[in-house]
Amino acid sequence: MIAAKRDARKLTRDEIGAFVRGATDGSWADYQLSAMLMAICIRGMDTDETAALTEAMMNSGTVADLPGVRLPKVDKHSTGGVGDKVSIHLAPMVAACGVAVPMMSGRGLGHTGGTLDKLESIPGFRVGLTLPEYRAQMETLGVALIGQTAELAPADKKLYALRDVTGTVESIPLITGSILSKKLAEGIDALVLDVKFGAGAFMREKARARELATTMVAACRHLGKPARALLTAMNQPLGRAVGNALEIAECIDCLRGNGPADLMEVTYALGEQMLLLAGVAKTMGEARAKLENAIASGAALEKLRALIVAQNGDPRVVDDPPGHLPSAKHQEAVVAGSGAGGYVAGVDAMGVALAALRLGAGRVRAEDKIDHAVGISKLVKAGERVAAGDTLAVIHANNEDALAEAHEGVARAITFSQAPVAVEALVTEII
Repeated sequence: MIAAKRDARKLTRDEIGAFVRGATDGSWADYQLSAMLMAICIRGMDTDETAALTEAMMNSGTVADLPGVRLPKVDKHSTGGVGDKVSIHLAPMVAACGVAVPMMSGRGLGHTGGTLDKLESIPGFRVGLTLPEYRAQMETLGVALIGQTAELAPADKKLYALRDVTGTVESIPLITGSILSKKLAEGIDALVLDVKFGAGAFMREKARARELATTMVAACRHLGKPARALLTAMNQPLGRAVGNALEIAECIDCLRGNGPADLMEVTYALGEQMLLLAGVAKTMGEARAKLENAIASGAALEKLRALIVAQNGDPRVVDDPPGHLPSAKHQEAVVAGSGAGGYVAGVDAMGVALAALRLGAGRVRAEDKIDHAVGISKLVKAGERVAAGDTLAVIHANNEDALAEAHEGVARAITFSQAPVAVEALVTEII
């Protein structure tokens, strides 16, 4: 089988199933699994093979069917970016519109943040629900934000660990199998994908992001699950905050109707597609109106409060984020210098992400400990007018050396123009 893929032969569904079983039960040695991963990375897979890989990985463990949930079940997945906290406020917004949202999320690694890490900045919040607890919460509340359980898609854990050390992480069929096997194992009816491209994205090139989006949508369709993918730009951070507790506070602002325009643009675009796939709205305009009403009525904020209570978090963060979220010892503004008047030309997402990483807001290695309090807030956005002395960002730090380095990194990440700057479209394509 390894030799067949090495020689570019299409693998059968049974052969792919045997490969995934070998990863799950240990009957394939690590060197054989690694050889197959490399063969797939170099030779690729067509839609049939990619769908078969996804299905086999999904069925390598328990599929968390939700027979007690009568509402349509739709999830959203993002390929990751800087300041991308959309899931945290989008899930209660969509749930408030009559759609069940079973959302399994991941942790941050490298320059991208993780939804679970952000949620754990809420005191007491528990992401590690058991499958019975997950099912019960979905039946009573219609929304859950959890981490992957050991029962769901166990083949992915083994294969991802090998991909990470064998130079095969960027293979689109393998990315598709990894993402979709976990998502489809949640028991969902449909899926919306946020596939990012640009300086702060996993895939910098738009063409490569489009290829991944198209592959994932095709694999979902092959498995009988409707899906849509949005291509969204990630050249500057999304929203004005980067850092776990700071991003939770920004999500609460979003549900109070005070979210940054760019963050809400992406949020509404994803939410519209979720409502359309769920069948609770017939047009994008109707979907947008429902989402806006969920915020204006307070229903989305109350759904977040109920979600926090259900997962053992402190609901007081909803009413008083500064008083009940972790806060850093030091805060320092990055100020525009005398030569910085005019307009913000750009805010380099990777530069800001590396500054946040230096503060301790993220992980370089999976075992690194997160500091939930640190990060960057009040970031300016491309196109905004600034004058000398204006605040460009605020650094939140618990270490003075890290504060100085992050301050310098954020200052370097922000560039200026004397002429007005056209702001790039965030949502560029729907597949």
